[in-house]
Amino acid sequence: MNPSDTTTIIGFFTGDGFAGYADAIAGIVFLVMLATTLVGGIIACTAERLVRAVAGLALSFIGVAAIYYYLNSPFVAMMQMLIYVGAVCVTIAFAIMLAAPEDTKKNGPSGPLSGPLGLITAGLVTMGMTGLAVNTTFSVLPKENMGEVKLIGIELLTSYSMVFELVSIVLLIAIIGSLVIARHGRSK
Repeated sequence: MNPSDTTTIIGFFTGDGFAGYADAIAGIVFLVMLATTLVGGIIACTAERLVRAVAGLALSFIGVAAIYYYLNSPFVAMMQMLIYVGAVCVTIAFAIMLAAPEDTKKNGPSGPLSGPLGLITAGLVTMGMTGLAVNTTFSVLPKENMGEVKLIGIELLTSYSMVFELVSIVLLIAIIGSLVIARHGRSK
């Protein structure tokens, strides 16, 4: 193998040779993450059993975490996995397991937005959001930092300490809710 062959191979993966494919691959990866999020949300909303709905919710949260990681925010992605998938979904799963099963059959959705009116409303909202996305000019902002954990920790505990406390309150409410359900158990 000639040294020029090696530079050609390396240039394909690092230089202009791979640049044409990199955007296409990045687009495909983003669409897979988006599809994971949407499929999880659809499963969460349409599942007949609550355990499957929680699994769909967890899948949707995993897709959102993947999108955060794709957007170069690994700390936010990790927090999404720890807080929402690891704490909230597990707490909901425990609550489902500890709660008494219902004997009544689940009725279908009822309300003004549950039929054709709901479909029309969803279509109008989708068309409006699509119109906004297409007609808005988005500017690329310069990167201030690369999402370093140390800088995020400093900002989280100084400038954004209220957000940090609110996240801990959400986790506290989830724990208290699971303890209340566990206290009464299936006897009620």
